[in-house]
Amino acid sequence: MKKIVLLLLLWLAVAAYAQQKDSMAAANSGAQAATPQGTVFTTVGFPTERVQTPTNADLYCAGFVSKELPNANFVAGGLQSPNTTKFVNGDMIYLAGGGYQAGQQYTIIRELRDPNRYELFAGQRSILRATGQPYAELARVRIVDTRSKMAIANVEYSCDPVNPGDIAIPFVEKPAISFHPPLRFDRFVPPNGKVSGRIVMAKDFDSQLGTGMKVYMNVGANQGVKMGDYVRAVRSYATATNDPVDSLSFQAYTVEDTQKNPPAIEPTMLTTSKGPKIHVADLPRHAVGEIVILSTTPTTATGMIVFALEDVHVGDGVELDEQQ
Repeated sequence: MKKIVLLLLLWLAVAAYAQQKDSMAAANSGAQAATPQGTVFTTVGFPTERVQTPTNADLYCAGFVSKELPNANFVAGGLQSPNTTKFVNGDMIYLAGGGYQAGQQYTIIRELRDPNRYELFAGQRSILRATGQPYAELARVRIVDTRSKMAIANVEYSCDPVNPGDIAIPFVEKPAISFHPPLRFDRFVPPNGKVSGRIVMAKDFDSQLGTGMKVYMNVGANQGVKMGDYVRAVRSYATATNDPVDSLSFQAYTVEDTQKNPPAIEPTMLTTSKGPKIHVADLPRHAVGEIVILSTTPTTATGMIVFALEDVHVGDGVELDEQQ
């Protein structure tokens, strides 16, 4: 009996390995067939994506940027006030405002302000002001009693602790996101003319981002962006010339003593050298990661980085991906 069980387990393992090998081979052959004209297929230029799929927490705790929302309904306290000011799963909280009904669900959000005193890219503050107000998504609560002047709610799910003053808005369920299978990631894809924008901010005001982290972009439903779309994070070398740190590398002395006519890098280095001129703006742009759209407003989108070849930066460009 033991031998039969062992043979069965061995057969299942071999079958699973063969199936996985066949699927990877099919994906690779399909990617090679789709390699654009004028390119040579390489794993550096076309690495295989290993997509990280969002969880329920990613969907409901990502935050968003929007035009300012009404703040008439808000958290006034909780069962243990004033000794407790942070409320999490299972806590009873009190909601001021009106329109509450027993059984209704609300999302608790927080209007955010950036405590940092510097910009992550030139013009970030003005672009963010034009884009909207950032909000954090903190918790989902259910109204359990409306007999008092304030509604009583139970915290059913918390992303972060809820504080008095946080805002309550009606809860909206989000549909599941479908994911594409592993594809070849075109690292040097030229602009495709589709919807494009910029990462204007990241969750928790982070600046350098990796897989699983959340970003906010200045394109939304008005531009045709919808939940489940994929966008590509792209970066040009010209943006480095405007960065106070990265631009120093372009200005550094990098030539070899044996070079008769060393090159001049423009526009950051001025030289009378007879060597070749390297125009930073002419260097190919490169893609650094892929982002799935978790939610949209008319003018903004919240996304999660599902694949990154290197750090994604606040300020990087985004472009609607054709690989869907």
